[in-house]
Formats: sequence, structure tokens, C-alpha cells
Amino acid sequence: MKATVMHRAGDVRIEDVPDAAIVEPTDAVIRITRSCICGSDLWPYKSLPEGAAPWRMGHEAVGVVEDVGGDVRTLRKGDVVVMPFASSDGTCRFCREGLHTACEHVGFIGYAGSDGAQAEAIRIPHADGTLYPLPVGEDDALMPSLLTLADVMGTGHHAAKVARVGPGSTVAVVGDGAVGLCGVIAAKRLGAERIIILGRHTDRTALAREFGATDVVAGRGEEATEGVRALTGGVGAHAVLECVGLAQAMETAIEIARPGGAVGIVGMPQFDATPAAHTAFIKNITVGGGPAPVRAYIEELLPDVLEGRIEPGRVFDRETDLAGVPDGYRAMDARDAIKVMIRP
Repeated sequence: MKATVMHRAGDVRIEDVPDAAIVEPTDAVIRITRSCICGSDLWPYKSLPEGAAPWRMGHEAVGVVEDVGGDVRTLRKGDVVVMPFASSDGTCRFCREGLHTACEHVGFIGYAGSDGAQAEAIRIPHADGTLYPLPVGEDDALMPSLLTLADVMGTGHHAAKVARVGPGSTVAVVGDGAVGLCGVIAAKRLGAERIIILGRHTDRTALAREFGATDVVAGRGEEATEGVRALTGGVGAHAVLECVGLAQAMETAIEIARPGGAVGIVGMPQFDATPAAHTAFIKNITVGGGPAPVRAYIEELLPDVLEGRIEPGRVFDRETDLAGVPDGYRAMDARDAIKVMIRP
């Protein structure tokens, strides 16, 4: 079968790999009908060193179950399923608490050593606890939005939940990528009264406004901080969603949070020490977040997708087949595309 393999920074290839097959009795194999390129895929695209083991890329997918192991109980061949970016058993103490990304048997799909979803098919460990059946056909018109439940919509929602977004709150979203845009959707859905998007790409901030953003701040660093303060009477936002992962973005997030506010971090950190920790301490700001337990959020978000109340699939502004995936990486790296959907 065909799959996406990254050999070093900037070197993405479509190659023949062994067919996906059942290994453990708790496995399932799905034929992938939709996958995509994530902003976090750009980190190894920029920095994977030469000589590193080739990576099978991709961690977001919707597909059709082709085979199941003997111990799989909740899935059968032909089911249309969404595949969260982390595999989880669904039964351990952390899964029962809704923190599937801390599962005692967690695996992160499409990272070093694991199979990736930018492929024709994939083996899913702990299929019962990982895959979520969808009540639609594989070519349903809602597929782009359903695909976002594998990662970006759930991740934006996680940032909003960690930042304690609620009715009447003022929210600032740092980052105008797909996760930040889904963070706007999440903040609106949770009742935020004012949503400020920090971004410099006019096509993205225009989409953010359509999703519910009330204001745009186009600067970075001190300019961004002053822009948010000007919009909030010098106080700052109740909730800040940090959806980038760079040190400057994190520092800005803390600076624009009001005293007693909260910052929800979902951008993959590209730093070792949290910037502006002293400021966070002095302002009594709660800082939290991490890999979103998107499996736990699907049940909550799915009805809004199915009934058209939210349309996160609009973050996909380019579509390709597997052969076009290397160009898709280049387009996202150059900021010529927000998020590329793949139809194998």
C-alpha cells in the first residue's frame, strides 16, 4: 500500500509500505477515506535531522473498518469511524476520567516508530477504545467537519475548556492556524461574548470572524499585547487559547490574560522553560493544557457537527490525493494553505 514517509526535514515521499494488518487481537484495520496534514506535522518537516529513522506521517483520519481482531467487540467490518490522534484502551483509570491521552496504553499515531494515517490504510491498536463509529456514509457531505474531530476541533475545544471559557467571557486566541480557528468555534460555542483572534493572515482572520471572532489583532509581541489591552480597557482577556507553541506566542498569551485569568495551551511547545512565568505568578494566572483528549470530546461535539451548528471543516482550504501530499506540506509550510485534506 501507499503511505507518506518523512526521511528528513523537507523530504516527504509517497512510498510502498507493507499492507496494514491485524497484529494484536484488539486491533482493527481501517481503509482511510479522509486524512490531512496537521500544523504539528510542520515541526518535523522543518527540523527532522538527517539520519533519523523515517517517519510514517499523519495522525488524523476518517475511514471504514476493513478487519478486526478477535477481541474487538464494538466494531465490525464496514463501520465508518473517526480515528483520534492517540490510541487508548478506553478502560484504564485515565480513560474513565476522560483523559485518553494519558491512557496507560497510549500510543500517538503517526509519530516516530508508529504507522501514519496519510496512507491508504492503517492498523489501529486498542480499536474499541480508540475508534468512534459515525452514523453516516463514507462520502457524507459532512466528512470535512467530521474529520476535524480526530484532532483540530477537539484540540481547539480543549484549549477553551482548560482556559475556562464560559458565558459572557472575553477570549483571546493566539494563532490563526486550523487549531486557532477551531478555538474560535469552541469559544463561541461555550458562550464567549467577545473573541479576539491574534493573526496576520487576512484570509484566516476573515474566516475567524465568520466563526464568531469579534476583533482581530494583527501584531506580534508587544504590539499584540497592546492591541488586546486596548480592546479590553487595559485589563486583558478572561481566557487565552495558545495555539502556536512558540516562546513568543506563549509569552504573549500570559501577557494578555487578565489577573486571575487562564491560559489553555495546545500548541506543541518548542521551548523548554515557560516564558513569562514570573508574570503568570504575579497575575495569579492559571496555565494548563497539553495533548487534547479528543476521544473524550467526540460525543459532545458530534451532534453540533451533524446538525450543522458548527462547521469546522471549513478550515480545509485545499484537497489532494496521496501523490500531492509533498506539495501539500510545502503549501502549508509557506502559509499558502491553512489545512490540506487528503483523499487517498
